[in-house]
Amino acid sequence: MIIDFSVRNFRSFREEQKVSFVASNYEKTLPQNLIDPQLSGRGYSDMRLLKVLVMYGANAAGKTNVLHALRYLVHMVENSATHLDEGDPTGAEPFRLDDDTQDQPSSFVLRFVVDGVRYHFTLVLNEERILFESIAAYPKGRKQLWYERKWDAVQHCYEWGPARPVDYKRDSSLFKYTRANALYLSTAVKFNDEQLKPLYLWFKDKVRMLSLNADFPPLSPLFTARTMMSDANRRAEIMRMLQHADFGILSARATERDIQRSDLPKDMPDVIAERILKEKHLEIELGHKGKDGKEYTLDWNEESSGTKKFFALAGPWLDILRKGFLAGLDEIESSMHPAMVDALLKLVQSERTNPLGAQLICTTHNPALLDGELMRRDQIWLVEKDEEGASHVYPLTKYKPRKKESLIRGYLTGRYGATPFIPGDLLNTPDPE
Repeated sequence: MIIDFSVRNFRSFREEQKVSFVASNYEKTLPQNLIDPQLSGRGYSDMRLLKVLVMYGANAAGKTNVLHALRYLVHMVENSATHLDEGDPTGAEPFRLDDDTQDQPSSFVLRFVVDGVRYHFTLVLNEERILFESIAAYPKGRKQLWYERKWDAVQHCYEWGPARPVDYKRDSSLFKYTRANALYLSTAVKFNDEQLKPLYLWFKDKVRMLSLNADFPPLSPLFTARTMMSDANRRAEIMRMLQHADFGILSARATERDIQRSDLPKDMPDVIAERILKEKHLEIELGHKGKDGKEYTLDWNEESSGTKKFFALAGPWLDILRKGFLAGLDEIESSMHPAMVDALLKLVQSERTNPLGAQLICTTHNPALLDGELMRRDQIWLVEKDEEGASHVYPLTKYKPRKKESLIRGYLTGRYGATPFIPGDLLNTPDPE
């Protein structure tokens, strides 16, 4: 699970910005929205973590870039040692609206928990190489610096430390195999480092970035469909979600069939056609309640956008809850009624449906989530862009709203910032002649 995440000089973030899942000690409402990570050490034994963070802000304020930053860090851990060749760019994206930052490094700091142990992971890099990388473990609350790698620009080499890591068997023979654009964390696991492997697998297997819009790869319905085909219990759960969503759905089926050459365009090149013919075609059918309760099946292309997106989300959502993942979701309300968004979030907040402490960070424009019945005030985060184009992230609790204060009205009237500026004469534009 994640404790907090910081990013500097990446995309729209110029100065360091921090997003924290640490619950406020001053907020006493909705205790079911919290996780006890059972950590030890000063300042951590009483720490509780939030299950959900919801980010608000105007369009282009930088909300999605928080998810992009986390996604980039996960991508580097998972792929830098295996998918980048020597000399390939790292993919770092420094803040472009300032001459002083374009040649400066980007930095990321992630504090997270794996198997009851707290870890601190730090990464500093530019578009050419890793400049600094370190991992510190805190078993029983005591710091153990496992490794630290720093680029010496004068000597043109990496400095490694500490000389004698505590409780970590670092293999110095791997230093020469760690490329400039690859993480040691990724490289060491590639060479069977058993101590770093659980951390690598947390990034690889426990973090899921989802999207219902165009800023991330589109969410496919195939995962939900294949889950229904392979697991009867999961199929029943997905059906309950669909029926609870009140789409009038009575049944859902997914079947595979062979693709015939006659199904493909006649002018399709043979090379492409042969590849497609080797695959199975997956057909999804949803049965809807019609006149007199009779069931009617619609073609998938005839389903509404909201139905398609909810179906595509149902399988991954249940998988996240069942396995205790950390999930990022951009524009959770996309094409869905606010009541359905509310229902999805309640699944994450519930101790019954989320027994392993899955966490969610999502962006939204839906003010209904601010009513105080579902979200604590420390779960609301705001993103605002300043006059120089730099994004700033801050919690709603910064404004210390009164207990009975209407958060919906306060947000919509701009009391907490993070709302669009609409020029006063926008609606008074003269009609074209």
